[in-house]
Amino acid sequence: MHTVPPGTDPAELARIALTVAIEAGELIMDERPDGLGVAETKSSATDVVTVMDQRSQDHLLARLGGLRPQDGFAGEERGGRAGESGITWVVDPIDGTVNYLYEIPAYAVSVAAVVGDPTTDGTWQPVAGAVVNPVTGERYTAWLEGGSWRAVGDEEPRRLRVAETSLGQALCGTGFGYDADRRAWQAAVLTHVLPQVRDIRRLGSAALDLCRVAEGSLDVYYERGLNPWDIAAGWLVATEAGALVSDLYGHAPRAEMTLAAAPGLHAALGAVLEGAVEQVGPENVR
Repeated sequence: MHTVPPGTDPAELARIALTVAIEAGELIMDERPDGLGVAETKSSATDVVTVMDQRSQDHLLARLGGLRPQDGFAGEERGGRAGESGITWVVDPIDGTVNYLYEIPAYAVSVAAVVGDPTTDGTWQPVAGAVVNPVTGERYTAWLEGGSWRAVGDEEPRRLRVAETSLGQALCGTGFGYDADRRAWQAAVLTHVLPQVRDIRRLGSAALDLCRVAEGSLDVYYERGLNPWDIAAGWLVATEAGALVSDLYGHAPRAEMTLAAAPGLHAALGAVLEGAVEQVGPENVR
């Protein structure tokens, strides 16, 4: 367990995360080019999304650098810096880029303050964070020992709590990678999971999926191949709402597997996933 640097207030870090995430969300929504989802070629559309990803991250880098100049910064796109404070900001400037491309209203800006080294599995943890869906106005925030909160628009934040149910009645979220071989492996694992749960949802944003576990609109969630910027803020939102978030073996979540569920469901889904992985065999990713 890492500790928050002396004199650092996680609640204040969460307020900063929310402020800059809202700003970046407004940028990617207000300045999104018209007709992006029907661009002349897939590559041209992807290039535009990459530009918006970078613009969003550049905004976050500049704003956080002005507000917290001693902190480090790490994100999905180009640009980062080492810090001296013991806090590193881990950001995803657009989580759910395919949804963004097609104008599906399920993408978000994710901003988290973490302690430890976010580039090394098991050596870091989030202490404050925010996830903002700029299309729906959903705003999720959490800070260490401060709970998880959700607000939409101008409404007052509501404290979140995970839902408890049986695995057979659990609505399960998951996701798939970009690599074709990885998707094939994930689909094979899914055939073992699907009969054990109520149903599956693939919504396209890991950050929002973790927040949905926190609020109970998903009961459980798992995915392989996630990066620190995908999970940092959502991990804390889910944890502070009472969820267990880990890999398959009870350690910190990592690219190998991230699993989030209420305590009564976590072990049950983990056992199903372990069995599925064993039966499917090793993943063959190029």
